[in-house]
Amino acid sequence: MTATDEPLVTGIGAITPLGLDAPTTWRGLLAGESGVVPISHFDASGLPTRIAGEVRGFDPVEQLGAKRAHRSARFSQLAIVAAREAVADAGLEVEPVAERVAVAVGCAVAGTPESERNIAALLDDGPKAVSPFYVASTIPNMAACEVAIDLGAHGPVTATALACATGTYALLEAQRLIAAGEADVVIAGGADAGINEAMIAGLCNMGPLSERNDDPAGASRPFDLDRDGFVFGEGAVVMVVESAAHAAARGAEAYGRIAGGALTADAFHMSAPEPSGTYARRAIELALERAAIEPAELGYICAHGTATRANDTSESKAIRAALGEAADSVPVSSPKSMVGHLIGAAGALSAMTCLLAMRDSALPPTINLHSPDPECDLDHVALVAREAPVRSAIANAFGFGGQNCVIALRSP
Repeated sequence: MTATDEPLVTGIGAITPLGLDAPTTWRGLLAGESGVVPISHFDASGLPTRIAGEVRGFDPVEQLGAKRAHRSARFSQLAIVAAREAVADAGLEVEPVAERVAVAVGCAVAGTPESERNIAALLDDGPKAVSPFYVASTIPNMAACEVAIDLGAHGPVTATALACATGTYALLEAQRLIAAGEADVVIAGGADAGINEAMIAGLCNMGPLSERNDDPAGASRPFDLDRDGFVFGEGAVVMVVESAAHAAARGAEAYGRIAGGALTADAFHMSAPEPSGTYARRAIELALERAAIEPAELGYICAHGTATRANDTSESKAIRAALGEAADSVPVSSPKSMVGHLIGAAGALSAMTCLLAMRDSALPPTINLHSPDPECDLDHVALVAREAPVRSAIANAFGFGGQNCVIALRSP
């Protein structure tokens, strides 16, 4: 695939802990704001971690109507509204080309809050108390299906789950669907809304969450010497990806091109990254190779940067090994310092960050990075945003189970 054939991102929609649309989220990222707050979705007073990156002010009834809001799980609600924003941003009319419009929206934890409520209802009040919409609303493919239903898209619908790499892979799936000739347009991204008691309790017992409850805004500290774990979050980021020919035919403006990407597997552990970063490195190398981008040409890396000890160290090793001497001069930052870890939506948020950094020549910071860990010796955009031209960038995403996904993006 030549650069002129690379699919284009023509629309972006987002609902995150920083805002209910993409522009508000982007302004918050550049300003170094934090969306991490005390948990309000349930009573977390008995847990070691009582903070999360919550989406605030979202009213599903106002957005979707009472009937649909009642039947849909929160992760699907967020995906639908983000997809609507992306389509409007792209100026795309779906109906005339509906059979050539695909949907690739993934999730990682899907409808776990709704599952928790229905299981509690079963145990407390018996089988009749379980919602008739429980099963259909909570299964992992439903965000993608509900987006297709809402938009009237009749092309392929996929919903691949790659844990924390899900949102990134959805964009590679879009590239592949277009390259295979199966679609001209793909509505692609990730969504998750899993802030519920069982989820947070399980993660607390596992040990990767920050317990900096007295300082929510300062809790997520990627690459910092004093980091103590990641902050769980929720949200949705969805994009319109079009073939170059389709975008040109309708005169669409683009944020950037999907230039390439790669998947590798650590094949090491259920949750811990392979310590040397070998296969994360390989994913970076392959993504750059397939995109025909030299390491020194990179203008930005949106890191996975979760703020766990193991992840930040192994990712830093992977970046340095893949980029060589260029690692000293390629800027790196992690939006998770501001929104927490959006799980299935995290990789899509990172890709959005790369694309908007290209558009505005501005790199959002890693906030709370006061004392960089010597083992994470990269060119960090720390504390405040940095002005810099960006013509190409990569977004890293590394999921539980050792799933490594890296996407390379190029300016339009």
